[in-house]
Amino acid sequence: MEKPQLSFWRIWNMCFGFFGIQVGFGLQNANVSRIFQTLGADVGAIPILWIAAPLTGLLVQPIVGYMSDRTWGGLGRRRPYFFYGALATTAALFLMPNSPALWIAAGALWIMDASINVTMEPFRAFVGDMLPHRQRTTGFAMQSFFIGLGAVLASAMPWILTNWFSISNVAPEGVVPPSVKYAFYIGGVFVFIAVMWTVLTTREYSPEQMQAFDKADNPRDVVAAAQDGDRAPPTPSSFFRNGGLWLVASGVATILIAQLSLEKELYVLSVGGVAFGLMQISAGLLKQRGRVDNAFSEIIEDLFTMPRTMKQLAIVQFFSWFALFSMWIYTTSAVTAHHYGATDAASAAYNQGADWVGILFAAYNGVAALAAFAIPMLAARTNRKAAHAICLLCGAAGFASFLVIRDPALLLLSMVGVGVAWASILSVPYAILSGSLPSGKMGVYMGIFNFFIVIPQLTAASILGVLVRNLFAGHAIYALLAGGLSLGLAAVAMLFVEDPAEAAIDAAPGGAAMAGGR
Repeated sequence: MEKPQLSFWRIWNMCFGFFGIQVGFGLQNANVSRIFQTLGADVGAIPILWIAAPLTGLLVQPIVGYMSDRTWGGLGRRRPYFFYGALATTAALFLMPNSPALWIAAGALWIMDASINVTMEPFRAFVGDMLPHRQRTTGFAMQSFFIGLGAVLASAMPWILTNWFSISNVAPEGVVPPSVKYAFYIGGVFVFIAVMWTVLTTREYSPEQMQAFDKADNPRDVVAAAQDGDRAPPTPSSFFRNGGLWLVASGVATILIAQLSLEKELYVLSVGGVAFGLMQISAGLLKQRGRVDNAFSEIIEDLFTMPRTMKQLAIVQFFSWFALFSMWIYTTSAVTAHHYGATDAASAAYNQGADWVGILFAAYNGVAALAAFAIPMLAARTNRKAAHAICLLCGAAGFASFLVIRDPALLLLSMVGVGVAWASILSVPYAILSGSLPSGKMGVYMGIFNFFIVIPQLTAASILGVLVRNLFAGHAIYALLAGGLSLGLAAVAMLFVEDPAEAAIDAAPGGAAMAGGR
């Protein structure tokens, strides 16, 4: 019993919820730094205020993935998480722009990101559940299209409300402008409607059907054989040894940061290392006592036994998302200062520049929506590895050009390269990854894969503020240049990734034809 190929419109319906998710995510990315600065945050402190977002993903996504792998009820396996996550996201979007103080805004960001993660994580596994290998690149590309479309609307919404509906984009000091508030309200409605469309129009396969599909999924057999030898589970002693090393090294680093009065942001990395060491020691103790049938133990063990392809992609993801995080938290500061000459968040010039950043973000997401359909064709002419590397290099060029372009209007050209990279980052790694995962662990492994999105963001939150203050003399534009370098390193790392599922499809009778756009 082979998993059937789905029609264009069925793939459309199952991915449409991502449009709503990205409306919320796009509003967050384009406006939260602006809200923080409006409420009095110093530009150098913005990265540490953003730390709530990646930390939330680090905790929420693997747990939601683990739970959704084991869920089956009236709404199915993944759809209950879509539904409840959308409700919470809508509420958070109404809360965020009404924060009366900076610390409340930081807490609201935490709530918003947790809600978005509950909704978003199962969507990645959803493609692996519903589509055969040969359609997964198309499925993830469709998600990229909706992500781009949703983010275009979200990023441009304050500008649209100001210029088309005459809603003010300025407000008294310490107050979020009305255009931003109404954008968040409208976004909340879009999130709920779009996610509910997917919930109501898509029916999931039952656990029995999924088992039958797995038995007939020949490429997976090849993939499983290729991954043999990477999946020996860690022993209690290895957990104790590795955890102890992490604990000691990170503990020493934490003490040095305190003794030398180094930047406080560095505690994020050192304390994170301490926590990771303690987690490994705890997993070792549980395994030593035979108490391994729990979410914590299984997630930690799966982290250390993930397929080789996933490990290789983790390096690519690290450099890719370090770059993206630098863009999200520093583009507003960079453009308003470098291109508009404004640093006062209450000034008209600053708000004009901040609105233009919304348009720039809309532009790269619009490009991504179009590029999503071109990437499968590029992959068909080359391969998925080469296609992703090419797209990452386009993004690196776009980041670097911010430094040399002085006319804000010409920054739209920079965003073409960024948009191509963004579309590929959202689709190709997941298409490659899904071919190396067992279906019964699709959710938890997609959640663990989020670690390699979160860790670079935590790294960026820890060191970018330090670099901007001490190395870049407060000039945020150089944080974008660092992002361009990071994307270049990601492109190089991509050349070393194995893609056994693509090789298996190509080796099958009529494989190239079946793969279509791969």
